[in-house]
Parts: sequence; structure tokens; C-alpha cells
Amino acid sequence: MGFFDGYNVSVSGMSAQRTRINVVSANIANAKTTHTAEGGPYKKQNVVFEEVLLNEKQKHASQVDKKLNENSDLALRGVGVKSIVEDDASPVMRYEPSHPDANEEGYVAYPDINPVVEMVDLIEAMRSYEANVATFNTHKGIDTKTLDIIKV
Repeated sequence: MGFFDGYNVSVSGMSAQRTRINVVSANIANAKTTHTAEGGPYKKQNVVFEEVLLNEKQKHASQVDKKLNENSDLALRGVGVKSIVEDDASPVMRYEPSHPDANEEGYVAYPDINPVVEMVDLIEAMRSYEANVATFNTHKGIDTKTLDIIKV
């Protein structure tokens, strides 16, 4: 395990959660959007995470680190964003005949987005981000103490 591997795991988690926060925020902001450039109501988006071998991401990993991870059954991993997918839920139809996007029967198609569920998702992403920050800071504290001991 390299000196910076713990930092890299935390940073990968922070980056993934930041993407999730941005996507959930867009869902909340567009919960009432009935007309998009593609036509039809806004489609809810979800983030799909994937496990990532950090040494595959790092081009500058030392030969020793590569050899250690090669021989290890528990290779160091991080998290990344695999994709952002659109939800395939059908829109919610509401009777509003005076709305400019109403169909012939007077119904308007709204996105199937529940703001309460989105807020819970947002809070969960924020807590995960904060946990990664705490992990990063703990790792930094351990490294600082280690360097202080070595300096003796």
C-alpha cells in the first residue's frame, strides 16, 4: 500500500458523491419541468457507481505498488461514476387544461419525481461526502504524526 492510496480512495469517494449531489440537485430543480429541448417532461436521472482499481487509474504508480497490489488478494479499490442513466418511469398526468403544455384532453405530463425522496437522496450523498472528508482528514493526521515521529 502506497503512502497516498488512502487519500486516493477518499478523493474518489468525494468525486463520486459530488456527481451524485449535482444530479440529485438537477432532479429537484426540474421536478416541475413539463417541456424540455428533446420534447416531453424532464426525465429523472440516477448515478450508477462502479468499483475502480486505483492503480489502473494512476499512471504514475510505482513498480513496488503495482507488484504489491498484483500479489494481494485484497487489491486497493476506489469508486467511480460508471454512468448517469435516465429513469424510464412514465410521466405523471395531471388535469390542467389551461397549461400551455396540456394535451387535447387537458392533461399535462409532469416528471415522476418525488421531492421528498430526492431530498433524502441528497442528504445521504452529503453525509457520504462528509464521511470521505473525515477519512481524508484522519489519514492526514496519521501521516502528520508519523512524520513527526520519524523526524525525532
